[in-house]
Formats: sequence, C-alpha cells, structure tokens
Amino acid sequence: MADPSSYRPQPGQVPDSPGVYRFRDEHRRVIYVGKAKSLRQRLANYFQDVAGLHPRTATMVTTAASVEWTVVSTEVEALQLEYSWIKEYDPRFNVKYRDDKSYPSLAVTLNEEYPRVQVMRGPKKKGVRYFGPYAHAWAIRETVDLMLRVFPVRTCSAGVFKRSAQIGRPCLLGYIGKCSAPCVGRVTPEEHRELAEDFCDFMAGRTGAYLSRLEKEMHVAAEDMEYEKAARLRDDIGALRRAMEKNAVVLADATDADLIAVAEDELEAAVQIFHVRGGRVRGQRGWVTDKVEAVDTAGLVEHALQQLYGEEKGEAVPKEVLVPALPEDTPALGQWLAERRGSQVSLRIPQRGDKKALMETVHRNAQQSLALHKTKRASDLTTRSRALEEIAEALELDGAPLRIECFDISHLQGDDVVASMVVFEDGLARKSEYRRFEVKGRVGDTQVWHGEGQDDVRSMHEVVSRRFRRYLLEKSRTGEWDPQDGEDGPPEDDGKPKRFAYPPQLVVVDGGQPQVAAAKRALDELGIDDVAVCGLAKRLEEVWVPGEDDPVVLPRTSEGLYLLQRVRDEAHRFAIQYQRSKRGKRLKSGPLDEVPGLGESRKQALVKHFGSVKKLRQATIDQICEVPGIGRKTAETVAAALAGAVPAGPAVNTATGEIIEDENPAPAGASSERGTEQ
Repeated sequence: MADPSSYRPQPGQVPDSPGVYRFRDEHRRVIYVGKAKSLRQRLANYFQDVAGLHPRTATMVTTAASVEWTVVSTEVEALQLEYSWIKEYDPRFNVKYRDDKSYPSLAVTLNEEYPRVQVMRGPKKKGVRYFGPYAHAWAIRETVDLMLRVFPVRTCSAGVFKRSAQIGRPCLLGYIGKCSAPCVGRVTPEEHRELAEDFCDFMAGRTGAYLSRLEKEMHVAAEDMEYEKAARLRDDIGALRRAMEKNAVVLADATDADLIAVAEDELEAAVQIFHVRGGRVRGQRGWVTDKVEAVDTAGLVEHALQQLYGEEKGEAVPKEVLVPALPEDTPALGQWLAERRGSQVSLRIPQRGDKKALMETVHRNAQQSLALHKTKRASDLTTRSRALEEIAEALELDGAPLRIECFDISHLQGDDVVASMVVFEDGLARKSEYRRFEVKGRVGDTQVWHGEGQDDVRSMHEVVSRRFRRYLLEKSRTGEWDPQDGEDGPPEDDGKPKRFAYPPQLVVVDGGQPQVAAAKRALDELGIDDVAVCGLAKRLEEVWVPGEDDPVVLPRTSEGLYLLQRVRDEAHRFAIQYQRSKRGKRLKSGPLDEVPGLGESRKQALVKHFGSVKKLRQATIDQICEVPGIGRKTAETVAAALAGAVPAGPAVNTATGEIIEDENPAPAGASSERGTEQ
C-alpha cells in the first residue's frame, strides 16, 4: 500500500487549466481516469489526509503509485478524452456500466442491395438502421408481422434468398403477401428499397402522414367502386393501428427524448433508459454497476451519458435528454451531445406534467431492476462461495480459487489441432479473458513434436507452457520477476490491461491423469509452484490431481462439482467453436486465396467476370486486366498463382460414369474444381 505523499506533485507543478488525469499503480497499469475544469484544484483533493477521504477514494490513492495529467483547451475535449481513455484502459476504480441483459433491436439493413428487416443484438453496424432496443425479441417479431402486410419487405436470410432466386420460386411469405419477393423479380431493387425506407419512416414515428395517405386512397378506391382494393387498404390501416397500439402514447407533443433514471444504494446503482420517439416509448434498456469510486447521482448520470452516446451520431442522439440530476459539467456535456447529434440537445430535469410523471415511471423501473439484481446476486454469491469452498476443501488448497483457468484440446482426427483457455473469476465467466491457441508442436523456440495427430497430452503440455511463459514475460516487464533466460525487455507503460498478466489459483484441464501430469510438468519446468492443477474426466466426472493414483470423487449434488463442470463445458464449447471455424476456412479455401494482396471484393469480381476459376485459369493476362479494379501487376500475380496451382480431377457422375463439365459459376474464394470432396 503506497503513501500518497510519496508521489504527490510539487507545488505549482500542476497547471490550473482543464485536463484529464490518470492514476497508475506500481506496475504502471492505469487504475483511474478523471477529468477536471482545474487540474490543480482537483488533484489537490486527492492528496489531503487519507483519513478524511471517502473510503473508496482512499483505497484508490493508496493503491496508486503515480499520477500524470494531460492538458486540453476546453472542457468538451476533456470529456471526450476521458471517455476514450476509460474505454481504452478499463481502469478498475472507474464506474463501468454493464448491461443486465442483451437487448434486441429491430434492424433494417439498408447497406444491402435488398434491405432486410430482422432482430439484431450486439454492436451496431455501419449502414444499418436500428429501432429500439426492445425488452423482448418476441415483441419485435409481433410488430414486424403486423407491418409486413403494409410494407412487405424482405425478412429472410441470405441463404433462403439465394435459394429462392436459384429455383425461381419465392418462400411462403411471398405467397401469402408478406414479402414483395424481390428474389424472383416481382419488384425491382429500387421499388424494394422504397418499401424499406417507408418502413423506416413509419418506425421512426412519422405515422400520421402515412395513415392519412392510406385513408385517402381507401376513400378514392371506394368511390371508384374498387371495393377489393378499398378493403385491402382498410385492413392495412387496421394492421398499422394495432402495431402503433403496442407502443402507447406517453407524451402528447410528439416528443423525441431519452429519459434516464437512477436507483442506488451504498454499493451498487441501476440505470434505466426509456427511448421515446414520436411521443411513444420505442425502446428500453438498463445497466447495473458497482460503485467502485466515490460518485453521487449526478456523477452516475454523467457516466451513463458517456456510455449511452459515446458511439452514437445523428438522430441516435435525441433532441431532449431528461435526467434526475444535472452533472457538474452540464454545459460541456450539452455541447458534446450537440456535436454528436449535429444540432442542439436539451439536457434538463423534468419539473412538471407528463414528462415528470414518465420520469417517475422510469425511476420505479430502475428501483425494481436494482432490487431484482441484488436478489439474484445474493443467491448467486452464496452458491458460488459454497462451490469455491468445496473445491478448495476437496483439492486441499490454501484458499478459495478466485480465478480458475480451464484448458481443452480440440481437433478432427488429428487435423486442425487447437486449444482453448477460459477464465472464471469468483465463479463467473470472464469472457474478455478467454484465449485460444493454434497448436504448433513447439514450446518457445524448441520444436517438440510435429503438431499433428491425436496427441492431446503433448498438446496440453505445449499450451499450458505457452500460457505461463507469457505470464512470466509480463512479470519481467513490470519488474515482478527477474528472468534467467534472457527474455527480459523494456517495461511497457501504456497502462492497458495485459494479456496473460494475472495468474490463476487453479488450472483445470479437460482430461484425466495424462493431461493433468502434462500440465503439472509444464508448470514445474517453468518453476511455478503456486498454481494448483486438476483435471475433470468426462466418463465418470472424476477429479484428478497430480501424483495421485486415485481420483477425488465429489458428490453428484456438490456445488463445487457443478462449477467444475460448467468451467470444463465452457472450455470445450470455446475450443470446438475455434476448431470448426479453422476447418471451415480450410475446406472453403481455393487457388485465389493463395494470391497475395487479393481481397474478397476482387476475388468475387474475378469469378463473377469469368464465371468460374477454371475459365479464369484459361484467361490471358490482358483478359484478366479487363476486370474492374485489376491492374496488370495483379493480373500477372493471379495468372502465375493459378498456373502453379494443380487443378483437381474432373467430377464424375458415380451412377453413369459420365464426366461432368464445370460450367457453373463457383463462389468467390471456393475451389472451382468439383469432385475434390467426393
């Protein structure tokens, strides 16, 4: 524990101007990032008597070993830099919100030739229009099902779309009138895109004008005695009204606003956001966070605004943001939001009327979210603590294994040998720490074996060795370990979380005695004696420890056994996923994949121009140059690569013995020679 006076800046050294500061620990890792209107005044607050500081602030300043700062010209720049550094360094003492669930959004892929309406989760993609997020995916599907009657936009996957185009017959939605069937040419790409844009306009809240237009068309059709058309328009209007009723009007003045409410106690806080567009609640999301720094409601609101709008631009930032408390730097935050939106943004506290009533509703949701989270966490924490204690008791460990790493080997009959490492901290998966390995048959610079075949034991030894050699290398960089093998390098002071920087208390391997012995031998060779090793065999769920002839048998109802099984199964899933992706890439590779500097777009252009790789191989360099984007140097490289590639034998119809000519186009990046997998 460091004394803050040991690294306190000298008087007059800190400038009296806006800026961003970083506290680092003794290993140069950034542990806290903050901003200030006056760096001198803000930093002086940290270097007073530790007894007078908030307990969390006191813990931070005593953990830190140094402080540094960067001067900026405006408070808005300080806000932007603080957000960037928190995202880059992931400091342990900063408030970081985490979603209490993965919220789905309604997405329209306007970046495709035929836009598709679908449910999407995860990070936003460029060229895709999003609406929401929504609390449940089924709510999105019900709304879309109603609206497809009026806006028959494509909803099928790329595979279904391609299949329908090949056979010249639309899918079921095309037959029942809920898709305009662009796959078979019933509408042109331009007409289909217009449908998608009308769908987006309606979802964005511009409903009144569209409904008025449909009603006029219905009356005109009735006057012209086109009763079938009028009835169809009547049903369309009814479907749209039912879709609108799913999002009740909450603000009468067609307001576009986000309402943010906070519920908190001494240790945790929950944030709820209602997205109101066109006076209707179009989406909802929530976050939960541990209060690892001394922060009030206004500070929590500021952090929430940074996370909510840090990656957004344009209309994703609403005209009005309603909050329960105004942050300290409200003018700077308002300017930052205005820059992201491109126009003025109002940041204020609702005082009366419908907006205040809706804010109370949002606050009640936040309180319920916090109460539910604390109930789940209390239950989970008790179960996880018991599981870790049972593992420690069964394996005779000095303490509960707060960090567990599990390794698994995966291959297909000896090919594409890979390994996975998953991490569980406090009994919960830490997916950001997951790692995967391609087994190379070497440890360090020494070739141990050829890296092929079904040798899980040597693979396990290699992977564990590589993981802990990286750990020792990180220790050498921070000065925690003095290597004897000449691997020491200059210290890294970028402050980012290091890969393989933190050791586990327990290593679990998927397997029995041989795999456990291999992992233990790898640790012994590196001189690591403070990490326990065990293995979990699938057959009888036996727990094996090094040097023992008999396994440790945990009761079938043991929480410790359940935790070890979850860790093992997660490692197995992660390894299988990586192995399948490698195998898929290998099977799909073709001659064009070996051409250096030839990207996916130009590969597709070549195959589309010539129809197949076989015809491309027969083309001259001048003919290859005719393809848009292909210069002469690239054409020569392609011709040389294809000339050196040995074509596969012709495909043969096994029923008739007839040789099948390759006249069909081959997909980009795939082998054009049929029969290679027969």
